[in-house]
Amino acid sequence: MKFETVLSKVRKMAETADVSGVDFLAVQINLTDCDPGVFYVEVKDHKVNVEPYDYHDRNCAITMKSDDFNKLISGKLDPVAAFTIGKLKVDGDVGKALEFSKLLKK
Repeated sequence: MKFETVLSKVRKMAETADVSGVDFLAVQINLTDCDPGVFYVEVKDHKVNVEPYDYHDRNCAITMKSDDFNKLISGKLDPVAAFTIGKLKVDGDVGKALEFSKLLKK
């Protein structure tokens, strides 16, 4: 899957995400099979930003292949199962990564 396709899909999902209960969340996504393959999702002041940049002051970074990430945000891949079998790697707060995955599914 192309990086631009993934990015636009996440931006579209961000438009309807319910972030009313989230004060701050910053997650960097690293797609291992795209170049460049880095973007971030930030929830701040109950608004969602999705930008194609590194985010150094983040809660966590999620690393996975773009097809697996697409399955994750489509609800076809359980985040806990993906983490357990090694399809999803988390650097930082695993709880925040789980919170992020729940936001995208709504």
